[in-house]
Amino acid sequence: MQLDDALAQMRARAVAGKADDMAAYHKAQRDYLGVSNPDIDTLTKAWRKDLSLDQRLNLAAALWQTNIHEARIAAAKLLTQARIRPDDTAAWDLIKSWVPDFDAWAIADHASIAGQKRLVWEPERADQLEPWTRSDHMWTRRAVLVMTLPWTKQNHPKPDDLAIRQRVLDWAAGYVTDPEWFIQKAVAWWLRELSKHDATAVQGFLEEHGSQMKPFARREAGKYL
Repeated sequence: MQLDDALAQMRARAVAGKADDMAAYHKAQRDYLGVSNPDIDTLTKAWRKDLSLDQRLNLAAALWQTNIHEARIAAAKLLTQARIRPDDTAAWDLIKSWVPDFDAWAIADHASIAGQKRLVWEPERADQLEPWTRSDHMWTRRAVLVMTLPWTKQNHPKPDDLAIRQRVLDWAAGYVTDPEWFIQKAVAWWLRELSKHDATAVQGFLEEHGSQMKPFARREAGKYL
């Protein structure tokens, strides 16, 4: 599968007029083809089945470099898989290389979901996120919380998982004074999801740091308490 073939398959599924609607919605300056997420899912599932890991990595890298909205979504979906064999550093390194390019929530979230899978498989990789918390790039700071969302969803976390959860809470505490809406929203998202499984931890966080959060974020974080 070559890049031109992949783009041709996506363009064949474009809906007339949808590209303009997507550009207006996402507000990021890039090309849009007008292809729906379900259609991208269908294509990337077929590509994952037919391509070797090296071929997938090469195609994902090429798709990302086009800076086309749907191509970047497809690049992320090509690597969104619970188990990649071999799961050495190649897929994780490629995903990390995309983070400085994040400039809109949809692409950032799809790529971060791919990152979640690689972190869950090798939790030690969470150590590599710590420098991101001090990045000047807002989307890099935000990616820390989106990529670690799986640690909000465990009812009976193991000690190592609890350590990661607490580490992310500490990072989130450093974010509460950040004026960026997307950062406040991400903190609230992380806490809201955690509250479904560890309400005590979220209550404690809000008691200590809630007064520094934006009111909307504080309300959302405590939605299920």
